[in-house]
Parts: sequence; C-alpha cells; structure tokens
Amino acid sequence: MSRADAVRGGAADDVDWESLARLAAQAMGKAYAPYSRFPVGAAALLDDGRIVTGCNVENASYGLTLCAECTLVGQIQLTGGGRIRAFACVDGNGDPLMPCGRCRQLLYEFRAPDMQLMTTRGVRSMDEVLPDAFGPENLETA
Repeated sequence: MSRADAVRGGAADDVDWESLARLAAQAMGKAYAPYSRFPVGAAALLDDGRIVTGCNVENASYGLTLCAECTLVGQIQLTGGGRIRAFACVDGNGDPLMPCGRCRQLLYEFRAPDMQLMTTRGVRSMDEVLPDAFGPENLETA
C-alpha cells in the first residue's frame, strides 16, 4: 500500500482503515501461533508515510511469546524509526483486536501526537485507549 492509499489528505481521520486492516490480515497470515492457534497481525502507518507490519510469534514457554505489536515496533526501529499515526490489529478472522495493556504501553512509546487506533468499538485516539499514560516525558534526564 502506498502513502496515497493509506492517507487521503493528511489528517488521521483520512486514514484508509480498510487497507490498513487488510495489511494487518496479510501479516497475520505469517504469524507463528502453534500453541494458542490464535494468529494476530498488525499494521501501522508512520508519520513519514511508510507502512510497517508485525505478527505474533509464540514460544513453547508461553511467557516469551511476542505480540504482533512487539514485532511491528521492532520493524519500525529496523527500518529507520518513526512515529505511529494509525494502527490496526486483527485476529485470525480479520476482526479488529484491542491491544493488551503491555502493547498499549509499547505503542504509546512510538506514537505520533495524533495517533489513532482501529478498535472493536471504532477508531479511537491513543489517549482514549491508554489515558494518563506514563511515557518518556515523565522520566527525568540524567
């Protein structure tokens, strides 16, 4: 998907959510979920127009499983950094999923100021899904 496909105009409200969800579903198809059998895919539109995706990667010890958001953030770092403007996460049926608390915190760290998320209850702002969040701005510099 090109930037033109993902964004119409420039405002977060102009995100092509269907295309972003479709890319998340494609990423979900690459998930490694032999234990839970619950594949998850994620896609994010970054502030520079790039699209980055991720999928869950399970582990036999369960606690070491990586959520789709984790691999997505790794891809952000590996491909040049950036901030998330729009985010979609889907299950094995392509239905929207709300990120878990840990992943909301991870997404918050990499958010653009106007970040929007596709949720089970429609598009929401990051502040709505993680109100009063603790972030880098709360840490004192040495």
